Amino acid sequence: MPKSEDDIDLDGVLSEIGQFGRFQIRQYGLMVIPIILNAFFTLSYVFTAGSLSYRCHVPGCDDVQTTWHPAWLNETVPMRNGVPAQCEMFAPISNSSLDNDSCDVSKFNNGAVIQCDKFVYEEDEVTIVNDFNITCPYNDWKLTMVGTINNIGQFVALPIAGYLSDRFGRRLVLLISVASSAVFGILRAYSTSYQMFLVLEFLDPAIGSTMYTTAFILALELVGPRMRVSGNNIISCAFSFAEAGLGLLAMLFRNWRTLLKALYIPGLVSLPLLWMTSESVRWLISKGQREKAFSILKKAANTNKKILSPSAIERLCPSDSESKSEELEDNSFFSLLKDAFQNPGLILRIVNCSFCWFTNVLVYYGLSLNSVTLAGDKYLNFILVSLVELPGFLIMQLILDRVGRRITLCTTMVLCGLFCFMSEFIPTGNHWLSLILFLVSKMAITMSFGILYIYTVEIFPTNLRQSLLSVCSMFGRIGSMIAPQTPLLAKIWSPLPMVIYGTIGITSGLAILQFPETLNTQLPNTVEEAMSMNTDEKNKDRERFA
Repeated sequence: MPKSEDDIDLDGVLSEIGQFGRFQIRQYGLMVIPIILNAFFTLSYVFTAGSLSYRCHVPGCDDVQTTWHPAWLNETVPMRNGVPAQCEMFAPISNSSLDNDSCDVSKFNNGAVIQCDKFVYEEDEVTIVNDFNITCPYNDWKLTMVGTINNIGQFVALPIAGYLSDRFGRRLVLLISVASSAVFGILRAYSTSYQMFLVLEFLDPAIGSTMYTTAFILALELVGPRMRVSGNNIISCAFSFAEAGLGLLAMLFRNWRTLLKALYIPGLVSLPLLWMTSESVRWLISKGQREKAFSILKKAANTNKKILSPSAIERLCPSDSESKSEELEDNSFFSLLKDAFQNPGLILRIVNCSFCWFTNVLVYYGLSLNSVTLAGDKYLNFILVSLVELPGFLIMQLILDRVGRRITLCTTMVLCGLFCFMSEFIPTGNHWLSLILFLVSKMAITMSFGILYIYTVEIFPTNLRQSLLSVCSMFGRIGSMIAPQTPLLAKIWSPLPMVIYGTIGITSGLAILQFPETLNTQLPNTVEEAMSMNTDEKNKDRERFA
């Protein structure tokens, strides 16, 4: 009988070699690199395709004095709530008035409005708006489409990448995703048209979007149960700092082409470092490659100055080549996947988890994208909305191993929904109170998102972990496809985006209560172990109340 992965108490082995020693710190240091790059790559469109403040170039007047708000502006351009109309100006009484080298406002008819095709921009910022002349409200969909196309690429890629990762290894997929994304991002900086930009915006995540989930699993599978929350928070904090770094870089590099080069070139530079990454021990064991797994664990033990016990070595080392080939046959990916989807309980868990991912991604990215539309400096708002995630991770670190995953996830999602609703009752003009509620909403959904990543890893088996995580994340990408379009809903009814966030946040939070609690449990290696969590929990409840 060949040794299967569930014969190995890998969490026990990790306890022997150190749950978070020097070896794991080195691995996490390497995995932080793709996490930072992922934050840069997935959110760069917030600034490259960001809307700008502009008004019509008034012939004659702007030829003499070109400033954003000259004294004659009110007499030549219609105002909307004190802001110049983007694409409209008052009609000149005659064409001859446009040829003069002086600005005579009496030569404009403020009773007649015409469209213009030349513009003056408030800032010196360059995005695809002024580079590709994507101006006027009727073109707004072209800007929001950039974010949607980016997330369609992720939607297409995640299940494929999940399969490749579970089939050929995490390390290989990570290297390919980082290299490919970096190449397409740099090429995008040289786009000559909106269409070329859009195609490369799709190809970038279509090949490189799996770097976050792959890095996350590579890091988390190598730590013991007591360090999973801390390990998760290291990854999450790195992502938040990277988001804030993106805001700072966008503030520094006001030209979208320069910004893309600054964001993507480090991806190519990082490849030699990422080559040093260790493969997932759990994946190697699930594929029968116990010798390689043992080599990594032995190296980890030496680095951590620990010693593997003889019993652990005996369990890890294969007895003969025949047992290894039998194990590989038993662990056929498609056979495992077929068996998994014949389990109704697991299917319901995947559906519920997918809805939770959809909700978290929609609200998380929706709030991030809406931050640049808030009153005040858009760069500062984006940085604040990114950094407010850090207190959320600190709170999560303090309570998650005490309260448990299920209740904490449910509570944070429901609170986020309530804060979204409350933010719409703030009186107009109270900018700071509105911003505070907005930030608290973002902190709550950040906590929820952070818990969801670790929770998803804990409720699915090792041999299908990244595939099922990718399936759930794929449905989450439907939320991120919709998120860039939600600012357009405010044109129908101003509170509508926040009402939608609040409603689905509360609904999904309550649905989470159907999940099992995974606090202090070992990572399940098989479908049977994953589904027995419900049974184990019910038995504990019976013992508690007996």
